[in-house]
Amino acid sequence: MADPKGFLTTGREVAETRPVGERVKDWNEVYVPGSLLPIISKQAGRCMDCGIPFCHNGCPLGNLIPEWNDYAYREDWSAASERLHATNNFPEFTGRLCPAPCESACVLGINQPAVTIKNVEVSIIDKAWDSGDVTPQPPERLSGKTVAVIGSGPAGLAAAQQLTRAGHTVAVFERADRIGGLLRYGIPEFKMEKSHINRRIEQMRAEGTKFRTEVEIGKDIDAAKLRRRYDAVVIAAGATVSRDLPVPGRDLNGVHFAMEYLPLANKVQEGDLTVSPITAEGKHVVVIGGGDTGADCVGTAHRQGAASVTQLEIMPQPGAERNANQPWPTFPMLYKVTSAHEEGGERIYSVSTTHFEGDEDGNVQSLHLIEVEFKDGKLEQKAGTERVIPAQLVTLAMGFTGTDQANGLVQQFGLDLDERGNIARDEDYATNVDGVYVAGDAGRGQSLIVWAIAEGRSAARGVDRFLTGTSALHAPIRPTDRSLTV
Repeated sequence: MADPKGFLTTGREVAETRPVGERVKDWNEVYVPGSLLPIISKQAGRCMDCGIPFCHNGCPLGNLIPEWNDYAYREDWSAASERLHATNNFPEFTGRLCPAPCESACVLGINQPAVTIKNVEVSIIDKAWDSGDVTPQPPERLSGKTVAVIGSGPAGLAAAQQLTRAGHTVAVFERADRIGGLLRYGIPEFKMEKSHINRRIEQMRAEGTKFRTEVEIGKDIDAAKLRRRYDAVVIAAGATVSRDLPVPGRDLNGVHFAMEYLPLANKVQEGDLTVSPITAEGKHVVVIGGGDTGADCVGTAHRQGAASVTQLEIMPQPGAERNANQPWPTFPMLYKVTSAHEEGGERIYSVSTTHFEGDEDGNVQSLHLIEVEFKDGKLEQKAGTERVIPAQLVTLAMGFTGTDQANGLVQQFGLDLDERGNIARDEDYATNVDGVYVAGDAGRGQSLIVWAIAEGRSAARGVDRFLTGTSALHAPIRPTDRSLTV
């Protein structure tokens, strides 16, 4: 145990953020650089090293949280990094982007603020990079087997790194111009600077993983031919079909999916564009959808100089405390104020968009909404609550409905789908096609980055067993495990 009295003597402290007036003028990460290390040892000391560490169950990766908390408390950063990497390929991603279901499962969180697990995690990995503890781990010998990984998001990268380290020759195919998937183009720079992705890619290249960008399997390369060329295939193409809003005025100029809006802002930061073709500058912006993607749109609009930002959510506003039907250690739906919300804007709950109105040139100008409520499990509109708000840019951030089938990948492989429209797989992440596996959102449906990495690792174990008959790779979860679903 780190500090036997730490949870009694030390209060919870989290990473310090830069002043709002400063950070909205740039695209750097919102946190004060280096602000965590002076406090993180004591914060790690709050961990009680519980006899049954429920934080393990809360984390899909099964991270060894009490172990690396103890090392962080003792400032043994090298050992902490080793324990952290034992279950997580990319802790600098999860430490910045994961909503931390581990903290919701923290035993201390029953009656006190939980341990700052996420902040400890990111401190360990940042220190490891600075100290040179993160190095390439090429395999001792090659198996002679080849694997193609389709998609370079967190699931694809995790599967690729595990399989490369197991000795297989792995090629990752990405349809975008850069590696990273939604990590690259869906996550704004202020949440995670892309330098973190770049150095992991360089590590993976040094280990032997090969990357091919601007190649879309199903269009540029026939999926069936790819299967014949490689001994195994891992599909980690994500769930990239955005949920639409089929209301009058949807076709007006200025109404865009979030994943049309956010990637362009990231391309500006990559230096590909001087100004985004879809910008919030000087406009009244409405974000439809109250999740993390919606918050990303809010923060992006602030940095582009929006005149106003309004975020709409069809569900009621969550409470600040757990509901009775969401007891510890489950992951509760709580009211969250993200860094983007700290920067301004209005959030409106329990409303539904009825239609958009535009000007004579076909540009959206306003949005009509109405209040809604749930009665007997059904969503009903409340008469007399209609109103109009200005909207010159609207982003639809209502989630995703499944894997993109327009490119022919599913059909060319001959893949079966499950009842939710995702690619079906068995206990080893194998599809109905021999040698073809699926991991991440493509098989699970829209989920969290920590689930994607966990599934990538688990699918890699299934592939390794298929190729060699056995596997020593760590596999944290099974596809049918819903006990940790958040």
